[in-house]
Amino acid sequence: MTEFRIAIVGFGKIARDQHVGAIAATPGAMLAAVASRNASLPGLPHFATIEELLEKGPDIDAVSLCTPPQVRRAQAAAALAAGKHVMLEKPPGMGVAELDPLVAMAADAKRTLFATWHSRHAPAVEPAREWLAARRIKAVHINWKEDVRVWHPGQAWIWEPGGLGVFDPGINALSILTRILPKPVFVTAAELAFPANCQSPIAANLTLTDIDGLPVTAEFDFRQTGPQSWDIVAETDQGRMTLSRGGRIMEVDGKIVAEAPDHEYRELYRHFVKLAATGARDVDLAPLRLVADAFLLGKRNIVEPFVD
Repeated sequence: MTEFRIAIVGFGKIARDQHVGAIAATPGAMLAAVASRNASLPGLPHFATIEELLEKGPDIDAVSLCTPPQVRRAQAAAALAAGKHVMLEKPPGMGVAELDPLVAMAADAKRTLFATWHSRHAPAVEPAREWLAARRIKAVHINWKEDVRVWHPGQAWIWEPGGLGVFDPGINALSILTRILPKPVFVTAAELAFPANCQSPIAANLTLTDIDGLPVTAEFDFRQTGPQSWDIVAETDQGRMTLSRGGRIMEVDGKIVAEAPDHEYRELYRHFVKLAATGARDVDLAPLRLVADAFLLGKRNIVEPFVD
């Protein structure tokens, strides 16, 4: 079997912590090169930019874009034009409309474009979706709070336009929400807290619903220290279902019913290899649309400046 040769573009914390090991654990895949201005991996060909990679690098089949969302559209277009399959870290871009031309370009080239939502592959997400499908859901609440200094140290891009701020982790919760609920949801109101020196929010409260009026609320905050919170709670006619630790544990009325090790990124790469075998595309923009609507509808509150 010929190995599926992948180059990582953008070699920051998430690429080092998750992507390298996931590729190594994926049957039929191999990491062939790295493109990054600031980091490299011993023993692998290294290039400063994706343009240099595509022009001078080794023969590759695909690129995995782990760069900030502000630059991904141009990088994805360059890779597709060079005949490569493309995997996009979340969020897939800094806006919704910029993805449509990439989808069309990938289809014309018969190449895969895969917009990833790694949290959907957390082990308890599918059990939660199946459990909720058989019950009447009364209300849903998201509590997604973490310490930005721990998870995004020194990453100034996250505070710039298109960086999403607290929605960078918050979109993980929305990706799970849009997977486990039986009907689409939409934003009806939002409050966004912007540090006085930043262009992206540090906290956000959202109100959402579906066509039947299901009450859904979400609290996102980048300022939480100590224990971190990545929880989704659904009240139903047959008890309370809780997804905790980002979708790794499912409880019903306090009893654990699903739990497994974290293999989210391994599942992403297995799916990427499978998609690329036929040139299929997988681009679900529902979570990004919710974030865009939160910005569109959100009341903007200015809070104290953020200092990393």
